[in-house]
Amino acid sequence: MNRIQESIEQSVAVKQAILSDEAMMQTIAEAAHLIEQSLRDGGKIHFCGNGGSAADAQHLAAELSGRFYFDRPPLNAEALHCNTSYLTAVGNDYGYEYIFARLLRGTAKRGDVLVGISTSGNSRNIIEAYKVCQEMGISIISMTGATGGKMKEFGGLLLNVPSTDTPRIQESHIMLGHIICELVESSMFKK
Repeated sequence: MNRIQESIEQSVAVKQAILSDEAMMQTIAEAAHLIEQSLRDGGKIHFCGNGGSAADAQHLAAELSGRFYFDRPPLNAEALHCNTSYLTAVGNDYGYEYIFARLLRGTAKRGDVLVGISTSGNSRNIIEAYKVCQEMGISIISMTGATGGKMKEFGGLLLNVPSTDTPRIQESHIMLGHIICELVESSMFKK
């Protein structure tokens, strides 16, 4: 029973640290605004991650392209890992580190946004995608753990959860993503 309580307390402590960080609060608002502006200008929101972060990427893309709190028109959002035939072909032919970068070259345009999700901030396939973002004029939002890893070196907006514990980071990533989706939806559509 103690481990259950400890896990919940640790999760709450990370979220409390986020809540107490004024700079993080501002970055969350900026991320929502960046996504909203891209969508209003006809852009697309791309999400990417690996493992649990891939699940979060797909989850958040679905919140925008489906619905969040209320019925409204769909928003142009997609997780880059959803086509397994593409992933296995490009991973095999070019290398796993290029799966997101190559797809961005074919589907993204200037003014789009890429949300990269990585607890370490060091995912090579996201870093390769960020290089394409810089070339193509695609804005970057990084959701990472405490250090930001190598992803922080590419600029854009950094939402680095103040933790080094993967489950606690992922729990906070989905919370931050939900907040951003709510802000975008409520700003773009009136109930």
